[in-house]
Amino acid sequence: MSLAPSRSLFLLAFMAGALTLGASFYLEYGALLRPCFLCLVQRVFLAIFTLINLAAAVHGPTRHGIYLYGGASMGCTLLGAITALRQVLLQNIPEDQLPNCWPSLQHMIADLSFLEALKRAFQGGFDCVEINWTLFDLSLPEWSLLFFIGMLTLGAAQFSRLVFSQRFHPVKH
Repeated sequence: MSLAPSRSLFLLAFMAGALTLGASFYLEYGALLRPCFLCLVQRVFLAIFTLINLAAAVHGPTRHGIYLYGGASMGCTLLGAITALRQVLLQNIPEDQLPNCWPSLQHMIADLSFLEALKRAFQGGFDCVEINWTLFDLSLPEWSLLFFIGMLTLGAAQFSRLVFSQRFHPVKH
C-alpha cells in the first residue's frame, strides 16, 4: 500500500485548518468580533491540529508515524469539538436560566490559574452565550463544531483505511 494518500490527507487537513484559522483571525481583526474564552480554547486546538498536520505532511511518515500523527490530530479535533459543543449548548440555554454574574475574560486571565479559568469557562460566561455573528443561520461555535466533526471524520476514514488495508494485506517480514 502506498502511503502517499495519507500524506495528501494530512496536507488537506492542514490546508483546511490553516484556512479556518485564517478566517478566525479575520473575524477577530477584520470584522472586529471579540472572541470569548471558549473561542480562544477552540482556536488553540485548531492551531495545534493545523501544526500537527503540517508536520505530518512535510514528514511523510511511515505507518506507525501515521498512527501517531493521526491520533494526535484526532485528539485535538475531539477536544475542539467538545469545547465547541459546550459553547453551542451554552448559547441554547434560555435567558431566564442563565446565572446572574459570570466573571469576565479579563478577570479570569488576570486572577485565576489556567485550569480554574477553563473550568469556569466551561460553566459558561456572558461572552460565550452571546451570538454576535451568523452565517446561514449558524453561529460561530456551530460552524466550529461542524469543522471539528468533519476533520474527525477525515481522520477516522484515514485510520479505517490503514487498519483494513493491514488486515487484508499483512506486512511480510
